[in-house]
Amino acid sequence: MKEWWLHVGLICIPLVAVYLHIPPPQLSPALQKWHKAGERFTFRGSRVFYRDSFGALGSSDVVVLLHGFPTSSYDWNKIWEPLNQRFHRVIALDFLGFGFSDKPRGHKYSVFEQASLVEALLAHLGLAEQRVNLLAHDYGDTVALELLFRSDQNRTGHLTINSLCLSNGGIFPETHFPRLLQTVLKDFSLLSALLTRLTNYMIFSRGVGEVFGPYTQPTDAEFWDMWTGLRFNDGNLVMDSVLQYINQRTKHRDRWVGALTSTFVPLHMIYGPLDPVNPHPHFIRLYQQLVRRSTITVLDEHISHYPQLEDPTGFLNAYYSFINSF
Repeated sequence: MKEWWLHVGLICIPLVAVYLHIPPPQLSPALQKWHKAGERFTFRGSRVFYRDSFGALGSSDVVVLLHGFPTSSYDWNKIWEPLNQRFHRVIALDFLGFGFSDKPRGHKYSVFEQASLVEALLAHLGLAEQRVNLLAHDYGDTVALELLFRSDQNRTGHLTINSLCLSNGGIFPETHFPRLLQTVLKDFSLLSALLTRLTNYMIFSRGVGEVFGPYTQPTDAEFWDMWTGLRFNDGNLVMDSVLQYINQRTKHRDRWVGALTSTFVPLHMIYGPLDPVNPHPHFIRLYQQLVRRSTITVLDEHISHYPQLEDPTGFLNAYYSFINSF
């Protein structure tokens, strides 16, 4: 019996070792195109990926796109070209720890640092004095609220925000329900060290698929692009550190929700109501109650947590209606 277990162990050890060292998948042609169209700049010793596209002639409007967790700036790919037809400049970045940006291990990731990263990028692009429109999703919503706080209340912000549009972000801790794996990764350090290494494409795609609507699921190719972006630079190994933003939302709720409820910057919320992370009607009712100056678009009932990918036309129509209203 002992010899049997010994043989199993001798077989399993190299198999596990191989599994833990599976190289990240190759970039698809679509991701390669996105990657080649981007640039990098250095922020506090780390290389950060961004895209800066010049679009509509005769317009001076600038829009900055802030993506969500656990994906990247590629979340905006379905509306990138239409935005270029409306705005003079369209800018998107991969936050530190995401996409094609560096993903330092042992790093204390924070919403505050990501906000400073956005400010540094716009200064790098010569836009520190430019009025900018922020279009955010999920994690990006909270980064946007820190930028709003700095601009409106703290008076130390380096951005002048012309407008802010949010979408399906967990901005209220009391109506935010993270997925089980997210909770484990952010709160159980011993387990998270193992799970970040064991998470594979099947686990990832199943988890992401749960926050898309049943009729708006990503294709296999789209799932692979999301997974590839996560695995790039071993991003799966820093998910537990990045996920501390959920705890930061609770700790700094008054700061960020306070900025949202007191600002006079034009506000809009685009909301996919089938979102299990920020469920309907609890989330949107609280938003309406607290953020009285904001306008709201609730998309079709089958749209979930990624509205810009699930319903790009509806998302764009809602955003254009907002941006053309002031």
